[in-house]
Amino acid sequence: MEALIWTAVTAAALFAAWRLPAWRLGKVLRQPLPQAHCDILQANIPVYRHMAPELKQQLHRLVQQFLYQKKFVGCAGQEIDDEVRLTIAGQACMLLLNRHSRVYPGLETVLVYPSAFMVPRKQVDEAGVVTEARQDLLGESWGDGRVVLSWDHVLHGARHWNEGQNVVLHEFAHQLDSESGSNNGAPWLGDRARYRRWSEVLSRDFANLRVDALYRQQSVLDHYGASSPAEFFAVATEAFFAKPWDMAERHPQLFEEFHGYYRVDPREWQAPPEREPAHYHGDVHGGQGYGQWQ
Repeated sequence: MEALIWTAVTAAALFAAWRLPAWRLGKVLRQPLPQAHCDILQANIPVYRHMAPELKQQLHRLVQQFLYQKKFVGCAGQEIDDEVRLTIAGQACMLLLNRHSRVYPGLETVLVYPSAFMVPRKQVDEAGVVTEARQDLLGESWGDGRVVLSWDHVLHGARHWNEGQNVVLHEFAHQLDSESGSNNGAPWLGDRARYRRWSEVLSRDFANLRVDALYRQQSVLDHYGASSPAEFFAVATEAFFAKPWDMAERHPQLFEEFHGYYRVDPREWQAPPEREPAHYHGDVHGGQGYGQWQ
């Protein structure tokens, strides 16, 4: 009898421990996002002002979960306050709207520097000689549960949205990419038919961007995306959210793939460009893809 009691007590304790995190999260999500937090989103992320009320409510819940589950660490003297946390979380969670998501389950910590930061790099030449170097970065997504960001570039990208240079969207696109098991430019899509279509469209546009970068042709997509399929996905994510009208015009099939994946249309939050964009190179049918999206 005593053994049964202890078994029941142990089972109850284990059940409570298992349910406690979900209960605590539910308690957080039942509270409205404080008005002061909404004010920060409105001040620092221009497109937030034009989002439909139901999308704003979704975003608020996602931001609350992000802030509850992720740890922010200031580096090199950077202070972490509500503005830093809300500006980063608000942009990162825009990538999760209208989608079932556990809110970046592999992410634990966001490291924030005041400005560009230096990281060590090992370089191997053709002879196999390894040299140590240091590289200036604005952001980086690591596979060990960390994202590193430069605060001044976070703020600039948020407040100057239409420029299309957004370090938060870029690095958190890498986080989504890694949820499929590897950073290869193909996030979790579900079925094989979607992967085939994704591979066809992104491989072609990746190859075209490599040509644009080689000949220094102007493009909606940042030439940095030509460096690898993973970087192409991150750069295309920036363009999809920040330059949706240009992307839809110049890369219609690529835009539709991202529209299907992200399940929002950022054109609804931004007015069309007042004048014709520059002479970008658009989709070229039949192009040979250099990257592999699997």
